[in-house]
Amino acid sequence: MTKITENSTQKRLHLPYLDGLRGLASLYVVLVHVEPAITEQLPFHWFIFVRVMKYGAFSVISFIVLSGYVLMLPVVRSQDGKLQGSLINYLKRRSRRILPPYYIALFICLLIGGIVFICEQFTSFKWDKVAGLGSFDPKFNWVDIITHLLLVHNFSEHTYITINPPMWSIATEWQMYFLFPLLLLPIWRCFGLLMLVIIAFAIGLIPVYLFNGFMEQANPWLLGIFCLGMAAADIGFSQKPRLVAMRNSLPWGGLAIIFTCVAFITEWRRLGLHIWINQSFAGLAFACLFIALTKSIVEGKPPSLVLRILEHPLAIALGTFSYSLYLTHGPVLVFVRYFLFYLPISPDMFAAASYLLGTAMSLIIAYWFYLFFERPFMSNFLKKRKVKDAVI
Repeated sequence: MTKITENSTQKRLHLPYLDGLRGLASLYVVLVHVEPAITEQLPFHWFIFVRVMKYGAFSVISFIVLSGYVLMLPVVRSQDGKLQGSLINYLKRRSRRILPPYYIALFICLLIGGIVFICEQFTSFKWDKVAGLGSFDPKFNWVDIITHLLLVHNFSEHTYITINPPMWSIATEWQMYFLFPLLLLPIWRCFGLLMLVIIAFAIGLIPVYLFNGFMEQANPWLLGIFCLGMAAADIGFSQKPRLVAMRNSLPWGGLAIIFTCVAFITEWRRLGLHIWINQSFAGLAFACLFIALTKSIVEGKPPSLVLRILEHPLAIALGTFSYSLYLTHGPVLVFVRYFLFYLPISPDMFAAASYLLGTAMSLIIAYWFYLFFERPFMSNFLKKRKVKDAVI
């Protein structure tokens, strides 16, 4: 309790394991988006590995919970429970951090699409959809472009996975950045933490159940999952007696394990459950994990295996340029696949090369993208966290 209170007066808090989680989750997303089959059938010994690579949605959940957690930390650690600086400064910081890399990556995707279009018009080249299967599509229209420019492409089932499909979650997080100070924080201040989570889930699920799945492709229930991250920060650093008692009495590590198991069970398609249920349990698991790991760090306990993994220098290094990796891996994987598709290699070699070469090229290009197009827009605090420093 004393250490938490003392730490709450510090100006800036850095928890390295969050960078490690962000990095490993981004790497897992890359592996999920590899398309390792030449045809619809994979060699049998690849089946188990590919099955393990089907939980990419859990990585997205980790990003959403982490965003709520990180944005809420300075609020709960402040004296007045408010954002640091003005609302305008908050939006400027978020815009500077998120928008320049996003628009540059989008411009590169549009440029590639334009080149493919010109080649198809003036040469014999035709884009092979089977060879170019994956998380990038050079065939798009003006509606796709405009909605991506406005960051509203996640609202329509016709645009949310066009151009660069992983970008749908960037639009979702961008919209939450506005709802955080304008809606969520006022609810938290007026009605408390429990009502915040309940109201946020209600807002997210009303379109699904009362309006016949309206905007369901946008995963509106992620608003509630975002609030689970806010709740984890509040429980982890609040000085309110009730939350302090909760922080010190509940087995947060054990709860994280339980909710993880429930998330995997409820994901089983044969149960016929809506995906918001297993994603919410996954969100609870990450929220409990954040509370447990942060509490362990603050109390100076020996690091657990999970904490040692997340704080490994390589994981933290990945986290440094994880945003660039998330933005750029789709086109890279597609073009690696396109290159491999026409080589005279066996399906087994194709699958192995798709994972190895695709992952390696995604990491290399993402790192260069980070150096030129992401790092220049970071705050001085974030710029100090260099990849080489993390590894060394």
